[in-house]
Amino acid sequence: MTPISFSPWDMFLNAGPVVRCVMTLLVAASLLTWTILIAKSVELLRVRLKLHKAEQTLEQANTLDVGEEGTRQSGIAHTLVMAAETERNRSADIPDDHDGLKERIVLHLERLEAAEGRKLMRGTGLLATIGATSPFIGLFGTVWGIMTSFTGIAASKATSLAVVAPGIAEALLATALGLVAAIPAVVIYNHLARQSAACRAQVADLTSLVMRLVSRDLGRMQALTQSGQVVRLGASRDARTVAGE
Repeated sequence: MTPISFSPWDMFLNAGPVVRCVMTLLVAASLLTWTILIAKSVELLRVRLKLHKAEQTLEQANTLDVGEEGTRQSGIAHTLVMAAETERNRSADIPDDHDGLKERIVLHLERLEAAEGRKLMRGTGLLATIGATSPFIGLFGTVWGIMTSFTGIAASKATSLAVVAPGIAEALLATALGLVAAIPAVVIYNHLARQSAACRAQVADLTSLVMRLVSRDLGRMQALTQSGQVVRLGASRDARTVAGE
């Protein structure tokens, strides 16, 4: 009598078509999970490096124009700076509207920041789906396999453990694969969510730095305007004095 092999590969080959499809789906989900981990880890690492470099550039910049020149290769940082410059240029015909300009720039930067946050989390929703559904898919394969085993037992009218055990073991393999796919997916999802949250915090810091440059430029502009008014008032006062004399 040939001994029964309980290796995962042999149990997969001996399983029924439905259980085999379930196992194949779970293995594919597990491979997809690890692929997403590698791809997103590389992406987030590059994003963090760019954000760190852009943060240093904006920290050292004195004006928004200098910040724009230094962040041209920095992705979202350059987008934030260009959005601030665009809004400033569009509002050039509105006199003495510094508070309104700041509010409009903040609203625009908040939208860009939210869009970047969604971009950073792109692809991780699939991990949440795998983590939530894989155990149930595996359980479905197990239930189906046990039903098939019991049907075979009833047809053969044999109730010995040697007859029952292989079918049940093959069915339980589906549940094991479901857990193998689900547990890493949940852990990896939480890991990538923390990494994305750290990147979003860096983007928020960039937004604050951009607004600081905007406020600094507006302060200089206001100081120059007030200085010009003082000169004109002094000149008018001198003209009136001469006329009175």
